[in-house]
Amino acid sequence: MPSSDDVSFEASAASGPVSRRHILAALAGVGVGTIAFQRALAVQAEQAGRVTPELIQQSEWIAGIKLAEEDRQAVADAVQRDQRKFELLRQVDLKNSVPPALTFFAAPPPETTAQIDRQAVQPLTGKEAVEKPLSEEDLAFLPVTKLAALLKAKQVSSTELTQLYLARLKKYDPLLKCVVTLTEELALKQAKRADEEIAAGKYQGPLHGIPWGAKDIIAVPGYKTTWGAGHYQDQSLAVQATVVRRLEEAGAVLVAKLTVGSLALGDEWFGGMTRNPWNPEEGSSGSSAGSTSAVVAGLVGFALGSETLGSIVSPCRRCSASGLRPTFGRVSRFGCMTLSWSMDKIGPIARSLEDCALIFGAIHGSDPHDISAVDRSFAWPLQDEITSLKVGYFEGERPPEEMRAIDMVRKLGVKLVPIKLPQKYPVGPLTLILNTEAAAAFDDLTRAGIRDGIGRWGTTFRQGQFVPAVEYLRACRIRTLVMQEMAEVMDGIDAYIGGDDLVLTNFTGHPTVVIPDGERPNSVSGQPGTITFTGALFGESKLLALAHAYQQASGAHLNRPPLEKLAASKLEK
Repeated sequence: MPSSDDVSFEASAASGPVSRRHILAALAGVGVGTIAFQRALAVQAEQAGRVTPELIQQSEWIAGIKLAEEDRQAVADAVQRDQRKFELLRQVDLKNSVPPALTFFAAPPPETTAQIDRQAVQPLTGKEAVEKPLSEEDLAFLPVTKLAALLKAKQVSSTELTQLYLARLKKYDPLLKCVVTLTEELALKQAKRADEEIAAGKYQGPLHGIPWGAKDIIAVPGYKTTWGAGHYQDQSLAVQATVVRRLEEAGAVLVAKLTVGSLALGDEWFGGMTRNPWNPEEGSSGSSAGSTSAVVAGLVGFALGSETLGSIVSPCRRCSASGLRPTFGRVSRFGCMTLSWSMDKIGPIARSLEDCALIFGAIHGSDPHDISAVDRSFAWPLQDEITSLKVGYFEGERPPEEMRAIDMVRKLGVKLVPIKLPQKYPVGPLTLILNTEAAAAFDDLTRAGIRDGIGRWGTTFRQGQFVPAVEYLRACRIRTLVMQEMAEVMDGIDAYIGGDDLVLTNFTGHPTVVIPDGERPNSVSGQPGTITFTGALFGESKLLALAHAYQQASGAHLNRPPLEKLAASKLEK
């Protein structure tokens, strides 16, 4: 879901002069009154040179809302920016044959008869002997692959791990502010069951007995699901999210509901700002703020996050975590807060990319409760040699982390192919799709006049009331063209390195991984930098295989923040 940086995309659409033609088009698109009224309002806007609070007030009846006086200027400024987006999108010559990137189902698709083979996903390190570390600190920071080996060999119990992580959550949450609710009672019950099953020889796979944390947009019966927003901080949902059910079936142990920026924007929630474990002076970015912070701090074995426009990628880059934003439609969103029906994605955050593969293997697949979720094959480990992959890169002057990554990928023996990202159509203005869907998802708040307890969304939600349906669908049709152009770019390659593509790939639905690598500039605590790789649609097997090989060569994911020192320093202040 949107990261703390997403609002910059909104501001990037520079305001321009309002023409009578654009105002008339916008008014006609929402059926505003008579032709005479439309022309009169358009003339006023043109004469004023911009959309004014007075014009917003005169148009409120169209949307059936009444705005507060202090909100009208903010909405007028936002609608003015939308006018510029409309203008850019209308410069694209759209043929009648181009459909919007939307799908209608006359009836929900039936539950698939094909059974996902969860046993096809197994750790690469399963045959290696693993010894239990002498210190609890070392144990807490082990990746899932090694924790799973210890659990399977009965060198450690799920109850022991669960108590360890619960203690660490309690100890470091005052520093990091990454926990909304501890699910202690449920966790200890699930851990006891896992221990009994493992003792009886009923081992269910690499997540059996592993403690994990859920971003607090994911519903768990019996516990609050606050969406990070003060307005919803007492909300309890009776449903169980599909991803929670699937992890429960895999034997994982839920220890906490972790923080999310208010209504999935940024790292600020009703309890404060979630912090970067490497540098608690800065936020962890968002909106999967708590999930990322808790993983990097060794407070959970792994976590689930979500992304609409940067909310897995951004905090993983800020905190140097390993994360996977899957292909859109790979993982069911049922039981999770909706921000954008056509963009929301659920994915794992962990201490290694192999961990992400194991978690993804447990949660992907179709779901009758989410018609966008589909079945596609996924196997781990990849059966092909890594040298069979073709990896794209961008020629010319690139950021230092990309140049380093290109050199390292070349040493892995893959074939490097120069590429260019789509440039034919305007991508930035497509953010009005997200803003409009978000406004529709939370329309009840706007109509009820709710202004407090919803973070920084208020103006965007109110702005969405003034986006004509014609303009929204035009943006969806241009999205189709962008997706087609992106398909041409990806033809012949399995993945590509880096790129300024956060908006592009979230609208095309492509999967991305984040890998800790190198050194973060100006870090005083030894924090690694990061690099991203983006894969083909439904190409997670090859994408993760490439990322894993790279990660083994880099080794930066093994670094961990000096929490004791940072916590002591914080107390001194």
